[in-house]
Amino acid sequence: MSDIINNTIDFVKDKLNGAEAGHDWFHIERVWKLSKKIAKTENCQHEVVELAALLHDIADPKFHNGDETLALKISRDFLKSQNVEEEIINQVLFIIQNISFKNRGEAPEILPIELKIVQDADRIDAIGAIGVARTFNFGGFKNNLMYHTDIAPKLNMSKEEYKKSNGTTINHFYEKLLLLKDLMNTKEGKKIAEERHQFMLTFLDQFYKEWNVD
Repeated sequence: MSDIINNTIDFVKDKLNGAEAGHDWFHIERVWKLSKKIAKTENCQHEVVELAALLHDIADPKFHNGDETLALKISRDFLKSQNVEEEIINQVLFIIQNISFKNRGEAPEILPIELKIVQDADRIDAIGAIGVARTFNFGGFKNNLMYHTDIAPKLNMSKEEYKKSNGTTINHFYEKLLLLKDLMNTKEGKKIAEERHQFMLTFLDQFYKEWNVD
C-alpha cells in the first residue's frame, strides 16, 4: 500500500473520530474496500478511486450545516500537503462533489469510471443489512419516528426537500434505499446490490408483520 493511502487512512480516522456511527471511519473503510473490489473489474485509475473513497465523507454536509464546500477544501488541503499531483486532486474533488444521491440531478451526463465505482460502493453501503442498521441509527440520531401509518413516503423530492426531510425511518427505504439498486453504474455493483436489495424487501415484510402483530 502506498504511503499516500496509508497517510490518508490515518488522516480520515483522526478526522472522523467520534462521528455519527453511520458515517464514521468504519463506513469509510467499507466503501474503500467495496471500491477496490469493484475497481478490479474495471479499467480505471486505482489511486484516484482509493483516495476518493477514503475522503468522500470527510465533511458530510448534513453534519456541517449543509456546507457542500467544506469537504472539498479539507480534501484539497490534505492532498496538497501530501504532494499529490493537481490532476489527481481535481479528479478526487470531482468525485466528492458529485457522488451523493441528493446531487444526482446536478451531475454531468457523462461520468468518469472512477466516480461510477466509488458512487456504487457508497450506495451499496447504504443498502442490505448494513443499510438497514445505518438507516435506523441515523433515524435515532435525528429522533425520527421509526414508522407511522399516516405518514406516506415523499417520492421524487427535490434536492432542497430531501435535505429538509424528517420523515419516518421506514419511509426512507422508499424515498432512497429501494431506488439505489437501479442506479448502479457497474456490472459488479449491480450484482452486489441485487442481493442486498432482496434482503431489504425481506426485512420490510417482516417489519410490517411484527408492527401489525400478525
